[in-house]
Amino acid sequence: MRKLFGTDGIRGRANVHPMTAETALKVGMAAGLAFKNGGHRHRVVIGKDTRLSGYMIENALVAGFTSVGMDVFLLGPMPTPSVAMLTRSLRADLGVMISASHNPFEDNGIKFFGPDGFKLSDEIENAIAELVDQDMSGHLSSSRDLGRAKRIDGAQQRYIEFAKRTLPREMSLEGLRVVIDCANGAAYRVAPEALWELGADVFSISVTPDGFNINKECGSTSTQALSRKVHEVRADIGIALDGDADRVIIVDENGSVIDGDQLMAVVAQSWQASNRLSAPGIVATVMSNLGLERYLDGLGLNLVRTKVGDRYVVEQMRAGGFNVGGEQSGHIVMSDFTTTGDGLIAALQVMACIKDLDRPVSEVCRRFDPVPQILKNVRYAGGEPLAQDEVKSAIHDGEMRLGNAGRLVIRASGTEPLIRVMAEGDDADLVNQVVNDIAEVVARSAA
Repeated sequence: MRKLFGTDGIRGRANVHPMTAETALKVGMAAGLAFKNGGHRHRVVIGKDTRLSGYMIENALVAGFTSVGMDVFLLGPMPTPSVAMLTRSLRADLGVMISASHNPFEDNGIKFFGPDGFKLSDEIENAIAELVDQDMSGHLSSSRDLGRAKRIDGAQQRYIEFAKRTLPREMSLEGLRVVIDCANGAAYRVAPEALWELGADVFSISVTPDGFNINKECGSTSTQALSRKVHEVRADIGIALDGDADRVIIVDENGSVIDGDQLMAVVAQSWQASNRLSAPGIVATVMSNLGLERYLDGLGLNLVRTKVGDRYVVEQMRAGGFNVGGEQSGHIVMSDFTTTGDGLIAALQVMACIKDLDRPVSEVCRRFDPVPQILKNVRYAGGEPLAQDEVKSAIHDGEMRLGNAGRLVIRASGTEPLIRVMAEGDDADLVNQVVNDIAEVVARSAA
């Protein structure tokens, strides 16, 4: 049943199954049927990033939803977290984001949010996938009951005001020189505008999307251009979002990159000091650095780990009563404000700490020395490389060599045909050797 949905909705190469107009049509019908409860007019909110294929997927989804009687509110290019927020704000039955996040323009995806603004559970996704495989013609609405579709005016300003209100009313970013890299993606309008309205001196890059350049040598996965711009304009801070703006990476005044682990450490310490943490710790994934865990332990805070994927982080946060969580990649979730990762709001919270401490970003955002961590991605064509005996043996050998002085995480990507091999520990040479040895065996078995 998980053949359609991955760790973050449906994703794949545009115009190749499952990211075809035909499948999107069926997904719209199935999701609409799954969320039609009661006799009221049902509504769905749809946002997208700036990929060329977004037009195709959007129109197919609209056809699917309206065919089963759901009204569609179209937002146009907007960040993923804004879709979650507006789904709740507009009392919609369902929210949809068309995006492949940090992937290149050739890919696209479909993410769903329930009426509460949270991503759907595996059970609901499975129910939708089951409907997609069935004949739904008997569930089509009558001619009189077809849904309507319209574009929503003012959606961008609603999200900007929402983001601004996450800061104290008296807080101003005046005096901060900020470079914002919007990855030619969904936040190319709202993020610079929000920062400017808060008083910052804003320099924007990668804000000219053309359908093809999303995440191309820019954004949170490629920060070189941001670092150069920070040097050029002598900025205090650089902010890099990804294609759908649900993750953020910071660059300090020297052009050095600060990842999500460091940002979570900043927020955790600040919120602990102001008694804003709802539980004595935060939630992160198995990929977060051991250095973060040690830093939090020194503060008397726990680090609760989950599988990779911000939806699993959110599930654990809700189960354990935590209000801060995230991923090393820059997905930062603050449940006091949002139901999913929000790159802009995370950046605003970090900048609030910088303003309060009145110290350079390089000092504020360097809370711990990360232990050496190596990650290698091994592409495979098909099958299950991790099920091979040779690979299992290599992984066991690597775990024995690291012992208690490190960690080993081997997993299949939920969004790409990749096996991710990660190890970390105090001995950099040993970590590097373990990763290389396992990656070589995985590559050989995947050939």
